[in-house]
Formats: sequence, structure tokens, C-alpha cells
Amino acid sequence: MKARVLKVEEYLIKDEPYYEPIGQEIALFEAAYRNGLPVLLKGPTGCGKTRFMEHMAWRLKRPLITVSCHDDLTAADLVGRYLITGGETVWVDGPLARAVRAGAICYLDEIVEARKDTTVVIHPLADDRRVLPMEKTGELLQAPNEFCLTISYNPGYQSVLKDLKQSTRQRFVAMEFNYPTAALESKIVLRETGIEAALAERLVKFAGMTRNLKGNGLDEGASTRLLVHAGKLIKSGIDPRTACRGAIAEALTDDPEMLAAVNELSASLF
Repeated sequence: MKARVLKVEEYLIKDEPYYEPIGQEIALFEAAYRNGLPVLLKGPTGCGKTRFMEHMAWRLKRPLITVSCHDDLTAADLVGRYLITGGETVWVDGPLARAVRAGAICYLDEIVEARKDTTVVIHPLADDRRVLPMEKTGELLQAPNEFCLTISYNPGYQSVLKDLKQSTRQRFVAMEFNYPTAALESKIVLRETGIEAALAERLVKFAGMTRNLKGNGLDEGASTRLLVHAGKLIKSGIDPRTACRGAIAEALTDDPEMLAAVNELSASLF
């Protein structure tokens, strides 16, 4: 078995991903990209950070390699490792190394979920050096101008154990994301689901009610993503209350009292 050769075409996004800007984020990202600056996206879950990255990769015509970070993610998972197969030792690049070699955009989603000793590996790529040390091979990968490192996290889940170190965050241009205005969010739900405008507006109003419960029984309110899920169920013929229960209420909490409260909110609108 030989090392897999990266085919850039596999990571190119050919069709424009739908994205509605909520500020100057497109211009800011493009300026950072032109100057070789890494970017940090921060904002609540389901507010459009990943869709934004897909849209920017399409706009810039660069491959997008996404890594969903988790507690067990090691430096070797990102950079690469030796594998023994058929009696032969073969080096296999990890997604970060593949992105550097291809001049791709590497998107590390929810970076704070990764182990602390893992995030250190991105530091040389996120400053003026723009290099990736491959300690196991003795190689020093120099990132081409086309390469871009982007990370994201949700500040709402910050804690002493899961926070982004200043030594990491101060290497990045930071962009804050949030849920769009009610009018824009209704437009997004309408465009993504095809439901009637009045229904989209009520879903957005419902989301606002759940977001007001953040910190008062809910860790997070309904995201734009969950509204789209509910809208698609409604478009498929599911009763709005049932759609809101399955796509939103049950997704937000397991607590029986909070479930009842959220379901009552949807019943007041639908």
C-alpha cells in the first residue's frame, strides 16, 4: 500500500453554497487571506460558521479541508503518521499536512475540543513563519501563499478546561458570528426550506423565545440550523408543532420541564 496522493479536485466546492452575509465578514476574510493571515471564527452553534467557510472556499476557488475537533484528536491525527502495511512502512499525511501541501484552506472546527498539546502544532503555521514541522519525517513544510488556516469555537461553551489559550488566539484575525436579524433569518429559512413566508417568520419568532431562555434552563437557544430542519419537516407535510418538537425542542434539552416549556412556546405560535 502506498501513501495516498491528495487529489485537490476532491476538496473543491464547485457549486456556490448559499450564504447571507450579516456584516463585513466576506471582505474581512478576503483581506486576511490576501495577507496570509489565519482566521478565528467565534460564535454560537448553528449560526453559519461552517457554511461561511464553504462559501469562502468557493469564492476563493481553493480546496477546503475540514477537521471536526474532539477530545481524542492528537497531533499525529492532524500532521500524519507512519503505517505498516504489507510489510512496508508508509508515511500518510494528516489533513493539516495535506492542506499545506495543496495550498488549501484548512478549517479546524471547534478547536477547543481538541487536546491542548494538539493545538500547539498549529502555532508555527499561524505566525510569520507559516511552516509545519514534521518531526517524525524531519521535514519542514513551508505553506504556499494559497494556504489558509481557519479555526472556530463557541464562546458560549467556554470553561477553565475548554478555553482558547492567549498564545493561540492572538495569532489570529478574529471574526465574531451571531444569529442574523429576524428579517434576515426569515429570509434564510425561507430560501433553505421553501415554506411560506409567514411560517418562516413564526419559526424565527419561536427561536427568539428559546434564545431568551439561554442561561435560564437552556445552554443554547434554537439555532438557524434547527429552524431550517424544522422548516424542511413542515415542507414535507409534518404538523408545525410536531416539527418544532422533534427538530428544535428535543434537540435543545432532555429536561422534562424545559421540554414542556419550549413546547408551550411553539404551541403559542402554531
